[in-house]
Amino acid sequence: QVQLVESGGGLVQAGGSLRLSCAASGSTFNIKPIGWYRQAPGNQREWVAAISGGGSTNYADSVKGRFTIPRDNAKNTVYLQMNSLKPEDTAVYYCRQMVSYTRPTILVGSWGQGTQVTISS
Repeated sequence: QVQLVESGGGLVQAGGSLRLSCAASGSTFNIKPIGWYRQAPGNQREWVAAISGGGSTNYADSVKGRFTIPRDNAKNTVYLQMNSLKPEDTAVYYCRQMVSYTRPTILVGSWGQGTQVTISS
C-alpha cells in the first residue's frame, strides 16, 4: 500500500484547464494502479479515471476526451490533466490505489483530504 497526497486544485473558469497531482510514497509505486475520484456537494463519490502500472488508462464517460491521467514513475506522481472544464466538474478530487485499473470499486487504503476544484460559469 502506498500513501497518496492530492494537490493542485483551484478555481478555474469554464473551458479552462487544471492539472491535479497525486504524490505517492513507497518504493513499489510504479507497479500500482491509481485512480482519481471526485465528490460534488450532495452527490456520491464517483470514479473519474484510472491508470495501470504499465500505463493503460480507463475513463468515465463523463470525462472521456477531456481528461487524461498520465503518470511519472520517476517522480512517484500520477496526474489528472483536466481540459475543457465544465461547472459540473466542480468537486473535491481524490486519488486512490486500486487493485486493478479496470475495477474502480475495489480500492486499497483509505481516502485522503482531496483537493477542491471549482469551475465558474
